[in-house]
Amino acid sequence: MSDMEKDAVLQDEAAVDDEVVSKTLTSGWKRFLAGSSYASAENETKRAMQSRHLMMIAIGGTIGTGIFLSAGSAIALAGPGSALLSYFVVGMFVYSVVISLGEMSAMFPVSGAFSVFGSRFVSPALGFTLGWNYWFQWSLSIPSELTAAAIILQFWAPQVQAWEWAIVIIIPVFLLQLIHVRVYGESEYWFALIKVLMIIVFIFAGLIYDWGGVKGHPGPGLSNFHNGQAFIGGFQNFAQTFVYAFYSFGGVELVAVAAGESVQPHKTVPRAIKATFFRIVLFYILTILTIGLCINWQDPTLLSAAADSDVTASPLTVVFQRAGFGAAAHVVNAVLLTAVLSATNSCFYASSRMLLSLARSGQAPRVFGWVTSRGVPVPALVMALAVSSVTFLTTIWGEGIVFTWLLNLTGISALLVWGSIGLISLRFRAAYQAQGRSLLDLPYVQPFFPLLPAGVVVLALLMFIAEGYSAVKEQPFEAKNVAATYIGVALYIVLYSGYTIYERFGLGIRQHFVPLLEVDLQTDAVWKPGEGTIIRDDEGRGGEGAAGTVTPGWRTWLSYAAKHVY
Repeated sequence: MSDMEKDAVLQDEAAVDDEVVSKTLTSGWKRFLAGSSYASAENETKRAMQSRHLMMIAIGGTIGTGIFLSAGSAIALAGPGSALLSYFVVGMFVYSVVISLGEMSAMFPVSGAFSVFGSRFVSPALGFTLGWNYWFQWSLSIPSELTAAAIILQFWAPQVQAWEWAIVIIIPVFLLQLIHVRVYGESEYWFALIKVLMIIVFIFAGLIYDWGGVKGHPGPGLSNFHNGQAFIGGFQNFAQTFVYAFYSFGGVELVAVAAGESVQPHKTVPRAIKATFFRIVLFYILTILTIGLCINWQDPTLLSAAADSDVTASPLTVVFQRAGFGAAAHVVNAVLLTAVLSATNSCFYASSRMLLSLARSGQAPRVFGWVTSRGVPVPALVMALAVSSVTFLTTIWGEGIVFTWLLNLTGISALLVWGSIGLISLRFRAAYQAQGRSLLDLPYVQPFFPLLPAGVVVLALLMFIAEGYSAVKEQPFEAKNVAATYIGVALYIVLYSGYTIYERFGLGIRQHFVPLLEVDLQTDAVWKPGEGTIIRDDEGRGGEGAAGTVTPGWRTWLSYAAKHVY
């Protein structure tokens, strides 16, 4: 064989080897993205999240930039008293939302949650609107969280651009989502646990500093609440703080979305829903109070993104620095970064699951309904990744400006979703009663019905009016402030009216609302009519048998108390 023939054979063998390697690599990527088989519309998501995962997601899963950064803006804008009152009012509001939503989610644990409930209990137009509105809300929260992450990282490396940090953060979070829902649940469990411990330490350290317990650092005491400093700017400024509170509380309804992938949702969802009470009291009310006590509303270190693009360190970091824990500031900032990573992780999860639900309902392109054999909606996740590219606008307009516009859009969108949940809850109960169903069949029954859902609707209208009043009265008057306030409303109206027109003229459907007697109360239910009491009795007898050998102690009493907390 000549040298030329040998070279030809070697080239052919090399080509074959390259082809084999290429196919192997391609196959490897396909297995990574799609599991053991390709993504398909027939695959379903996996019920792999345990009770502890759902519980920790409810307590601290989505605590992120809202409380760590935006809380400073609320205090700087209207004073510590107004901020505290605002977060309390919104806290009670969202608590009512979660209780109302929890009743439906425990019975019908689906990833689409209130979007599915809106289509099923009220009208397809409402479900379509809530689904896409919620998808926009969470998808646009990704760039705001990445912006916040860049701000936190610039605490250590101010020379690095925001978009560079965004790339470093978003790639590992996205890859984490591609593995399995259990990985999301487990990562959120530990992320949330770190945030919970961090908030508890902050509250104790902040109060000790405020009371003068740090040597060489006389605490401010109640001075920030004296001499008219508690309430600044009257009702107008107070109303403006609502948008920061909405943004901070965003994600309390995520438990309902995660119910679609949880084990024994009739047990885990009610427990997680009740845990939101502690989240509201501990991680919002006490944190706002501590920040207000330790930092004066005129302090330049408070976040003032509404005024300029100079976004400074978190109020939590500032408090630790002033308390004399200089080295701890780095630890605090690292925990804040963990919190933002956690919130970004939740953003990807919520937006992808809602888009998946819309596609499965025929209200989004079918390709987004594809799920891998591991239960991962890869196309929906890729779409969320594409939207997150909005982050790169921060290099053009400045971090503070983009952060403020995204905050307004997501904050008002959250208010619209929450208000709609109140209406859905009222309609669900009306249909349930009209069809002669027993409340004993519900895994969780909300207390004080119909006060909570009705209160949600009324408070949503009042806070919406207050937001508009504040935007109009702000001096000097600027049309962009009004536009920023109502940009979420415009999206809501366009979606609802657009689908209604399509339904009327495109599909030829004249009946807009679902009749009460035709509401589907069986699909996706955890059990059939009349089985609820039987199943609970069986589980109760099993639990009593296991508990018979347990000596009553402090854990027993704490469990008993937690069982009755609403």
